[in-house]
Amino acid sequence: MRSSQRVSLAVATGALALAGPYLFPHWVTQLAFLWLMVLFALTWDVLGGQMGYNSFGNVLFFGLGCYATAVVQRDSGLTYFAALAAGMGLSALAALAAAAALGPLLLAMRGQYFAIGTLGLGVAAADLFAGWQYVGAGSGIVPSLYPGPIDERGRFFYYLLLALAVATFVTLRWLYGTRFGAALNAIRDDEDKAESMGLRTTRYKVAAWMISAAFLGLAGGPVAGLVGFVDPRELAFAGTTFGVWMVLMAILGGKGTLWGPVIGAVVFHATQEFFWTFLLGWQRVALGLLVVLIVVFFPQGILGWLRAHRPQWFGETVDDRDAGAGKASDDAEMRAHGRTA
Repeated sequence: MRSSQRVSLAVATGALALAGPYLFPHWVTQLAFLWLMVLFALTWDVLGGQMGYNSFGNVLFFGLGCYATAVVQRDSGLTYFAALAAGMGLSALAALAAAAALGPLLLAMRGQYFAIGTLGLGVAAADLFAGWQYVGAGSGIVPSLYPGPIDERGRFFYYLLLALAVATFVTLRWLYGTRFGAALNAIRDDEDKAESMGLRTTRYKVAAWMISAAFLGLAGGPVAGLVGFVDPRELAFAGTTFGVWMVLMAILGGKGTLWGPVIGAVVFHATQEFFWTFLLGWQRVALGLLVVLIVVFFPQGILGWLRAHRPQWFGETVDDRDAGAGKASDDAEMRAHGRTA
């Protein structure tokens, strides 16, 4: 794809994203959750794709963001938007602190041990917050209501989540082009060799998890305001849904790439909404079958499949005439070698 075509596609996509709430006014909430899914997939791929550490506990940071913002809005006495801004800032700090505290412990493990270790984070957090009366316990907590019409509320949180998704994408694109991105890939390819060459792998692993945690914490506040209710198991620490979907979306699109998680999130969210609309009652069965199809038929993701079957889209073209000439030359050389033998 030429650079001019890429620019045109980017401009068209940006224009469609900005006009989305007005083009599809009845789907604003679903579209807002689409940008949340993009953010989920991008942040999971920092560890799971770029670094090779499959985490099932990233939902912890999102849940902390939901609760931190809701509590600030409830107790601070600030105006709505000031409380939202302060809550999102506290959410990012809480997520960063949790990642900094847990990172050195969990990231000392590798492979399936790390995956299993992170699996219990969301479950433990859900049980902890479900028994904590200060945050509503199992009854949940209601954040402050948006001071405006419902339609305006939907558009506000749509654009806020869109901005966070774009900020995540731009930040990660920059990081992957720096020494930090090269260090993550070195850890994924051969961590022992990277350590023997003097790379402080633990420092990079913890930093990568903290970056993911910061964006997940920031996203928790807008989602709490959009939904209007924070439940410890169904929203904040929903490991069986959000926690699993993060992994699936990155794998579907192509983990270890920048655009793969974005494509996977769009395809997965659109398919899921289709199931919930037209297969009500069977939606979870269909979603389970989708998971199986992703793992079996798209182990390298959509981008990996496209790269193998449409290499010209990625600038990987082969001149058929040169290939044919090369094959004819090889055949002639083999025949000549057979006569001399």
